[in-house]
Amino acid sequence: MTDLSDYQQVLTPNYGVPPTIIVKGVGCELFGQDGARYLDLAGGIAVSALGHCHPDVVQALTEQANKVWHLSNVLANEPAIHLAKALVDATFADRVFFCNSGAEANEAAIKAARKAAFDVYGPEKIEIIAFNDAFHGRTIATVTAGGQPKYRTGFGPMPEGFTHLPFNDCKSLEAQISENTCAVMVEPIQGEGGVRPICPTFFEKIRAACDRVGAALIVDEVQTGMGRTGKLFAYQHSDVSPDILSSAKSLGCGFPIGAMLCKEWISEHLIAGTHGSTYGGNPLGTAVAGKALELINTPELLSNVTERGRQLTQGLNQLNAKHQLFKAVRGQGLLIGAVLKDEYAGRSGELVKLTMKMGLMTLVAGPNVHRFAPPLIISESEINVALQRLDQAYVAFNKQP
Repeated sequence: MTDLSDYQQVLTPNYGVPPTIIVKGVGCELFGQDGARYLDLAGGIAVSALGHCHPDVVQALTEQANKVWHLSNVLANEPAIHLAKALVDATFADRVFFCNSGAEANEAAIKAARKAAFDVYGPEKIEIIAFNDAFHGRTIATVTAGGQPKYRTGFGPMPEGFTHLPFNDCKSLEAQISENTCAVMVEPIQGEGGVRPICPTFFEKIRAACDRVGAALIVDEVQTGMGRTGKLFAYQHSDVSPDILSSAKSLGCGFPIGAMLCKEWISEHLIAGTHGSTYGGNPLGTAVAGKALELINTPELLSNVTERGRQLTQGLNQLNAKHQLFKAVRGQGLLIGAVLKDEYAGRSGELVKLTMKMGLMTLVAGPNVHRFAPPLIISESEINVALQRLDQAYVAFNKQP
């Protein structure tokens, strides 16, 4: 039988050693190789929006697998066209570029913004403003755009033209943005940066500043998109409309697919040969994502996200009144972070290990935040079970030295 010693021998060690091998998933539950059962409040890091092995998604994949798997981008396929039309109809966007991951979607966003600025304004308009503690991916360009130096250390030199500012700081934005700025790149909620929601006023200021200097607003919705916050995309909670949006994670509900959505004034500069992806827009991925979008973008499911998010937040606040571990519980919908008090700083990973012992999968968002991103289909009773197990984990945490 395959075991974790095999994992350590043949896979690169950049993920450390996982605690277990998962062999099956159904709904909001995962099953370990050793027979252990886990209620999933991690969702594959905000990916498994429809839970595990959702029958309608499995059917969509199976049906497409019996038709055609892959075509080069010299040819077209029906699922990609249908998905692109559905995304355009549901959002601000006029055009869609498909790829395979969030990092690739953000790479496409950066390249598209730079190309449009080059064509319209010339070679000096290259600056991309991003924010401290942001996360946009692990490629060289996206790790440069991300505002966490720890992910860049040892991989230099980094590409030029990126500026990082404090998140939610209007004054620093106004002082920095200029005619040389080609784009501002921002998450509606910083996920890896601690589940920090954007201030509505700050979001509006970014939009106005971009309009003033002719810059594109890039909204990274890799983690917040596809219903995670109670709207299809988080920007839709506001009156702010992006020029470019990146999506992945829950877009394929576990099947690798990403998308860069954009306005026509951006896409018209992506002429033939300017960008591409061998697997981007493949029939399997777009068929799965098309079904996922159909199932997620309904009043019933989005309402469940809002209600279950409220239930989980209230439950966490009640547990905190009992255990006194957190200084804030923040987020929106089913993307929630509990911020550890200063005396417990750096110990969020311990909480994840303890919850797993209680049969509950959870996440960190940095060393100080206990993060929750369960499937959007999670039920009221499952949230209640999760809160009971969190209670047990927090009791155990308080007993540790």
